[in-house]
Amino acid sequence: MDGGGAAEPSEYAPGRLNGSGPVAIIDIGSNSVRLVVYERMSRTPMPLFNEKELAGLGRGVATTGRLNDEAVATSLDAIRRFKTLCEQMGVQTMHVLATAAARDASNGPEFLESVEAITGLHPALLSGPEEARLSAMGVLSGIHNPDGIAGDLGGGSLEVVDVKNGRIGIGETFPLGGLRLEEVSDRTVRKAEKIVVEALANSKVLAGGQGRAFYAIGGTWRSLARLHMRQKGYPLHIMHQYSMPASEALDFCRMVARRDAESLDSIEAVSKSRRALLPYGAIVLEQLIRNMKPSEIVLSALGVREGLLYDLLPDDEKTEDPLIAASEELAILRSRSPGHARELGPWTGKALAAMGFEETEDEQRLRVAACLLADIGWRGHPDYRGEQSLNLISHGAFVGIDHPGRAYLALANYYRHEGLVDENISSRIRELATTRLIERARALGAALRVAYMISGSMAGVIPRTRFEAQGDQLTLVLPHDKAALIGSRLSRRVTQLAKLCAMTPRIMLE
Repeated sequence: MDGGGAAEPSEYAPGRLNGSGPVAIIDIGSNSVRLVVYERMSRTPMPLFNEKELAGLGRGVATTGRLNDEAVATSLDAIRRFKTLCEQMGVQTMHVLATAAARDASNGPEFLESVEAITGLHPALLSGPEEARLSAMGVLSGIHNPDGIAGDLGGGSLEVVDVKNGRIGIGETFPLGGLRLEEVSDRTVRKAEKIVVEALANSKVLAGGQGRAFYAIGGTWRSLARLHMRQKGYPLHIMHQYSMPASEALDFCRMVARRDAESLDSIEAVSKSRRALLPYGAIVLEQLIRNMKPSEIVLSALGVREGLLYDLLPDDEKTEDPLIAASEELAILRSRSPGHARELGPWTGKALAAMGFEETEDEQRLRVAACLLADIGWRGHPDYRGEQSLNLISHGAFVGIDHPGRAYLALANYYRHEGLVDENISSRIRELATTRLIERARALGAALRVAYMISGSMAGVIPRTRFEAQGDQLTLVLPHDKAALIGSRLSRRVTQLAKLCAMTPRIMLE
């Protein structure tokens, strides 16, 4: 570990991927101090450990200009614990970040010296523009082709920055963090609203966001989204890329800002430590919507920390598709043959084309990801593989995919195991996907059922076979040396596949 000297863990852990060893980030924010340890440096870093302490380091800075002594003591105790955890986890590299509270307080340098004494590392004190840039990097790392404004709301500040075509535009910082706003408004909603309106009135970044997405980052906004999910009875409790139409988000924020938090329906979905800041986060988001006029609000679970790791990647790794990269990793960890999983993408693409299915670029990447994930449930009991695969995929730690896309991946792999039956699928998961995606999930599932009857789940056979369309006939072509594979079960599955496109099935040798 840089500055630590810990040794490599000696335990063999086949459920983890090899690489640069665990990487840790200690993130010292105005509201929380957090440790996240990631499995390794990669395009889709997987957290091994995640812990936070709501120290409230920024509380009082706006009025006294100093970090509160009690909050400093709590923060340093947490950092001591984090340092010890990193040593026993075999962390190879550690990064220590500090943001608005330490940046704005007169005793911030003294506090950072104490942090350095504990960690052995000089903390990186991020400026407002640098914090905005890394937040935008987090959005780039976790959302496929983002186009909009990224906004990171912390305890001390708000950063907004334009993100489009893989590039980060201009950024702005405002002193509108939840803790700061609570203090300077004397805990008065009307006064807080006036402060936010005045601060955002001349924002050049927000002025360029009309009709585009707003990517919301930060714990308070995640709590707002969690409350919105619970009130709607939303079926998927995954925060990343949860989206709300801007008009609906506006009404919701207005309601939260003007009601006592404890009186809100489903408030138990939000931790008690977060509830006091909900009205201020709602006020800021409401005024952002009024100024920017976005099309939708999209939650990003990735922010400054993930943005830093993404920024440190080689350029060629940055261009990788995060969904495909994560799906390949899961195929390596859980499938019988990762090579076979890779073969399925090109093969199913040609099969669906022969059936007359057209695909958008995004549908193509979803199909490839579904193929990579098609065998991750094989160790489950045969009667439950479809259900287990559906749950593993719909609730998996994937990025670069929205919730309808998650539903497609899960449904395709359910159909691959269970056949084209819907009785045991939760109707709520189906509700997340469009009719078009459900149709394609059924077709892919049926194609995969054919593929596994040919391959026995092993690599090398599938590329030697193909589907052809001749008029209204769908033909599976096998090589002569694989003639013995033809049997009643394979014939039934080819027939089932052909029915999906109203074609006549056939199997031939060449």
